[in-house]
Amino acid sequence: MAKGITPIDEPLQGKPLTSEQLRDAWADYALLRKNQVAEFHLLSRQVDIKGSVVTVALANSVEEPLLQAILPELLTYLRDRLSNATIKVESVLQKEESKKIAYTNKEKFDWLAQKNPLLIELKDRLGLDPDF
Repeated sequence: MAKGITPIDEPLQGKPLTSEQLRDAWADYALLRKNQVAEFHLLSRQVDIKGSVVTVALANSVEEPLLQAILPELLTYLRDRLSNATIKVESVLQKEESKKIAYTNKEKFDWLAQKNPLLIELKDRLGLDPDF
């Protein structure tokens, strides 16, 4: 192999970095994208950093193409600023628990009865109908 040429299989190592440095660089890049509201909102979220891997939690699947669009520029910025070519960015779709909303009187009563089972006994003793 010629002198000064790095084999493709070997990753380019850079300076060791701390999660604080990575967070600072991430925040600075987010400020650069302040004019792009959706991108700024995505980049302003809390990120999880393990080693040189940054994990971004996406709220929905619509944000994935947005992240993929800015990813090359983001990686270039982070790698150049921190002098570390091993930095990677991953995304994880965060599932939000959907809450069932009680609309009808029966649904509301059932929800309350689940929290306090004595309501069922009270309803039966008084002969009440929760649907009325």
